[in-house]
Amino acid sequence: MAAIQTTALTKRYGKSVLAVDDLDLTIEEGEVFGFLGPNGAGKSTTINMLLDFVRPTEGSAAVLGFDAQADTDEIRHRIGVLPEGASVYDRLTAREHLEWVIDTKDVDADPDALLEKVGLSGEDGDRPAGDYSKGMAQRLGFGMALVGDPDLLLLDEPSSGLDPAGMQEMREIISDEADRGTTVFFSSHILGEVEAVCDRIGIMNEGRLVATGTLDDLQGELDLGAPISLEVANVPESLALDELAGVRSVAVEDATITATCADPSVKVDVVRHVAEATTVRDIVSEDVSLEQLFNTYTNGERDEGAATPEASA
Repeated sequence: MAAIQTTALTKRYGKSVLAVDDLDLTIEEGEVFGFLGPNGAGKSTTINMLLDFVRPTEGSAAVLGFDAQADTDEIRHRIGVLPEGASVYDRLTAREHLEWVIDTKDVDADPDALLEKVGLSGEDGDRPAGDYSKGMAQRLGFGMALVGDPDLLLLDEPSSGLDPAGMQEMREIISDEADRGTTVFFSSHILGEVEAVCDRIGIMNEGRLVATGTLDDLQGELDLGAPISLEVANVPESLALDELAGVRSVAVEDATITATCADPSVKVDVVRHVAEATTVRDIVSEDVSLEQLFNTYTNGERDEGAATPEASA
């Protein structure tokens, strides 16, 4: 059984706005799936339809085998949700927030263990949430999503407001949850985060799912080549590296020569060719990054500052 299954899922607002267009998406049980796309691509609308916050114009969605519109009570007791920009109750402590969710779900859970897991143990757990920084409120929201050991976690921008240490802790918790069999579906602008923890990714653009698969799958589909950069003592005037078989393009910036090769095996020839003409001081060989794939599939539409999370406690 798929954890999430959508068939021709579509959402229109009026006659002019097509937010999600004919979405067919399958996410398997136990999978960590990253959902990417620029602002306005349809990511949040998709998540809202899965949660029945928004009704689809056409198509259907199933969550954990239940109809997303007809079986909402059953679904909500088996999932954990961290919405984007989740708000907290200023007067309640973190412990009181968790106790409220535990009572609502009618589950046996230890609020102290959850507070420790998300980094809010000790005095932080008994402070009014109105005194929290954005990062601490995000930690609390994540802790609330974990109540009851959900079968599925739906996380919309889970690293929002977290500093690098908090982001690393979040990734570790997601990995731990996946190891125990939880399906994790999350939307994020932090491409490195997605690359680090996801089994597969899906890329939305202008309401359509334009790509889905593992990072290796998508790299193979686009055939963007294999880049290698060499820092050299000096750049020869007649290097003629672009004439080497298998070299697609060459770029030179200051003392760095970057060649894009047809396949990784050509990189060895590039290093030998350059080393015969000048002294090579450093070599950087990388696979095609998720950022390159993202920009290719979305025509370079990136949110400003998307790769840099807002730092907070």
